Amino acid sequence: MTNEQLLARVRVDPEVCARRPYIRCTSIYIAIILDALIQGLTPREIIEHYPCLELDDIRAAVAYASQLAKDNGGVANLGRNQDNTPTPLT
Repeated sequence: MTNEQLLARVRVDPEVCARRPYIRCTSIYIAIILDALIQGLTPREIIEHYPCLELDDIRAAVAYASQLAKDNGGVANLGRNQDNTPTPLT
């Protein structure tokens, strides 16, 4: 599956999931999938917890995070400074 096909699995809709990016046809936020990976769960274990997901949905979440990092110049923004500039992750 291409990166574009993976990203097509991600949706952002103001009427669904409080504008948070989620996997299409589910209400599972991208952040939930990424947090599970950070906690050490394997993609298969995540799918066991969320049977509506497919392996390509896990890949889509990672592709989405990767695209965000590229779009932000590789800098994760944790918040805003008093002058409204991004606070980078250091």
